[in-house]
Amino acid sequence: PQCPLPLAVALADDYNARPDWKGINIDPLVNVVSSLGVTQIMYIAFRSLISAGDEVILLEPAFDIYAPQVLLTGGTPKYVSMKTDTSAGDTANEVFQVDWDALEATINEKTRVLVLNSPHNPTGKMFSRAELEKLAGIVEKYPNLIVFSDEVYEHIVFDPVNSPHISFATLPGMFERTLTMASAGKTFSATGWKCGWCVGPEKIIKQLTDLQQWVNFSTPSVTQDAIARSLVLARSPYSDHPTFFSWLASDYKKRRDFLMSGLSSAGLPAIVPQGGFFICAETSSLKVPDSVYEEDSISAPVPMTRDYAVARYMTHTNPKVAVIPPSPFYSAESRGEAEGYVRFCFCKTDDLLEEGVRRLKGMTSGKEEK
Repeated sequence: PQCPLPLAVALADDYNARPDWKGINIDPLVNVVSSLGVTQIMYIAFRSLISAGDEVILLEPAFDIYAPQVLLTGGTPKYVSMKTDTSAGDTANEVFQVDWDALEATINEKTRVLVLNSPHNPTGKMFSRAELEKLAGIVEKYPNLIVFSDEVYEHIVFDPVNSPHISFATLPGMFERTLTMASAGKTFSATGWKCGWCVGPEKIIKQLTDLQQWVNFSTPSVTQDAIARSLVLARSPYSDHPTFFSWLASDYKKRRDFLMSGLSSAGLPAIVPQGGFFICAETSSLKVPDSVYEEDSISAPVPMTRDYAVARYMTHTNPKVAVIPPSPFYSAESRGEAEGYVRFCFCKTDDLLEEGVRRLKGMTSGKEEK
């Protein structure tokens, strides 16, 4: 097997038990490979499938690890920006929309991979079945195109009835065209364990396994055995919920709603995430001193963009709440899309969230003009 047998069997049983995966029949011996988190899985996948000059499509904003990994393989990232329309609604599903014409215009004979991320980081968007079917129709036209589906937040979903998580591989004809990637880190709050996996067609999984032999050779068996056991237990009742997975989503939804309310009270309009544990909030009401733009920072672009300046000021000076500038999730040409936002994270304790909201509310009464 390309994955320790206890974990491979647990994963195969998990996917095969999902209603939308019915009929695909994941074989633990040939359809699953594990590695040191999805970060490593994705790098090995790029290394296995990308040659110099090949192109990889990233829907931006895109998690900032994708582009560097493409470049390390000799590939070329090609960006397609999701349209941002806050007049379309309050949720990330409504605000962030794929520009389908731009996407199809970007695909050519050099295109080898498209990276899909749902639930999406940093926006919290959940791709709908209609959107995924639209994407599948495009993929069908290009036989050399493979989809890397990053689903690490698959169990942190807030409206499973109206906005469920749907794996792209489950759409008709898409299993053979998709590498589905997920991990234990977000689901079991065990990011340091670095236990991730990939489910996909036998031929491509073997390519990943053959390369991994010469990269990290193996992954820690102790953590993988623990995650195998956790996956089994997670389907049992937990804390008045039918499964651990449903408890997890419910717990994070409470934290999301608390922070959303706090941001509203602090005068920071936010886009409602439908999955994951991030919130993008609008910051046009906040002003920062000119001096912040002139501060030295090894990470900030030169000249410093507004989202970096706001994030730096909020983190270090007022109200001393750590936030992330979202512009690194965009290509250099599109970073202006992030200018008016910062990203908050609610995978924190209740005490920390309460203190953060208290500080944010205090900030509204002491805004500084630039």
